[in-house]
Amino acid sequence: MAGNRYTGFDAATLSFLQELAANNDREWFQQNKSRYEEQVLDVALRFIMSMQEPLRSIAPHFVAQATRVGGSLMRVYRDTRFSRNKTPYKTNIGVQFRHERAKDVHSPGYYVHVDPDSVFVGVGMWRPESDALRAIRERIAARPAEWQRVVSDAGFRRRFELGGEKLTRPPRGFDKDHDCIEDIKRKSFIAVQDFAVKDCLGPPFQRKVESAFKAGTPFMQFLCRAVGVRF
Repeated sequence: MAGNRYTGFDAATLSFLQELAANNDREWFQQNKSRYEEQVLDVALRFIMSMQEPLRSIAPHFVAQATRVGGSLMRVYRDTRFSRNKTPYKTNIGVQFRHERAKDVHSPGYYVHVDPDSVFVGVGMWRPESDALRAIRERIAARPAEWQRVVSDAGFRRRFELGGEKLTRPPRGFDKDHDCIEDIKRKSFIAVQDFAVKDCLGPPFQRKVESAFKAGTPFMQFLCRAVGVRF
């Protein structure tokens, strides 16, 4: 039956993440690694695999890659080299469905975040590299009506809020009096829909994610055009 293709997360997943937050050290993690693989890793990979066909129909050039390393599931190991937080493990599940031409998390993508305190879906580009960032800003400046249609789209606005940091002043070369200057000042072009934590439990969650991704289409199309990749 078609309904059987849907997946979600479960209470054991959230419980493990809570325990990891309370015992965020290598000894505890090694002792509980089999639980991590069963209750977090395998559950997340099933979700990614179940999203392959729906994502292909929503955004054909974005990829749901259900592999343990190098795929859509973000690493549990934190990069502590430049961080004050030296805990070794992430206490959330992060899934990013990147563009087929993407190199890293700063490329166009769809994102799903699950932790015991916060569940949300994101679309867009987080801290894009300088050339891509300038290309997005230039498209907004040159096509303000197109940008306004995107961010005022009824389906998009009903679900998403634009987020991320902004510059305090207009970037060099852009008119400070431009109608869209507040958006041109953005450092990231991301939009987020928050869910209740309980929403991630069980197969209905995937339907919610698919609906959110569909609603993000105008926004993602704009960004892909700006940076010169196919949507």
